[in-house]
Amino acid sequence: MPTQTKVRSPYMIKDTASLMSHDGSFSQSFSTEIKKYVLKIRDLPEMDKPREKLVNQGPTALSTAELLAVILNSGTKKEGVLSMSERIIKEYGERALVNHRDAKTIAKDLDIPLVRAAQIVAIGELGRRFYQKKGSNAMVRTAKDAFEYLSDMQNLDKEHLRGLYLNNHYRVIHDEVISIGTVDSNLIHPREVFKPALEYGAVAVILAHNHPSGITKASEADKEVTRQIIAAGKIMGITVLDHVIIGKGKFASIELPYDY
Repeated sequence: MPTQTKVRSPYMIKDTASLMSHDGSFSQSFSTEIKKYVLKIRDLPEMDKPREKLVNQGPTALSTAELLAVILNSGTKKEGVLSMSERIIKEYGERALVNHRDAKTIAKDLDIPLVRAAQIVAIGELGRRFYQKKGSNAMVRTAKDAFEYLSDMQNLDKEHLRGLYLNNHYRVIHDEVISIGTVDSNLIHPREVFKPALEYGAVAVILAHNHPSGITKASEADKEVTRQIIAAGKIMGITVLDHVIIGKGKFASIELPYDY
């Protein structure tokens, strides 16, 4: 069961008159003599190859990484497609990955070819168009709800800042990775937070980021980012409901500088 350092009452979205709508590798000195062998799909037994496994056993028999490997089809000279798929999911998180729409950002963040990033964005968009139904999105009313929705962030190796964008019924209408790396007010601009809010017509946003160390105590940088985002939200008429820090099996809300 997740633990939390502070219990907060359910979120309340303020009425506003100004709502807006829409690898461990070898060193260079040895590279001419010793090359690290990259395991490829063709090296696997026939029954364990993702595509053949899907055909013979159906999609439910494949892991998420194997399904992604089927989509990507091939890796690079330095990284096999299955290793690439496993790394992508580990570094980005499943939910964040499927909701990301910027191929260039994914390619840069994950150090993968742009064509592979474009494939990921395309399959995510297909899934949304085919299966996403209006009104079926999760309701988030408390920090615990946010933690459960973002539980995939617990085991990420890098710090991710995510934004959950809500309608006036507290339903998540968009989920976006805002940045990857240390949360720093000098690197994160409010426009990066509120651009999706304007695009999707959100009236409120919940910020969340993970601490790979597992510690949920807010740093001064965390607090400064929160202060800046809240101030910008007030001007734009978009409520910042919370900033949740996620550790391993636990979470905590940053103390916001005003009451709801």
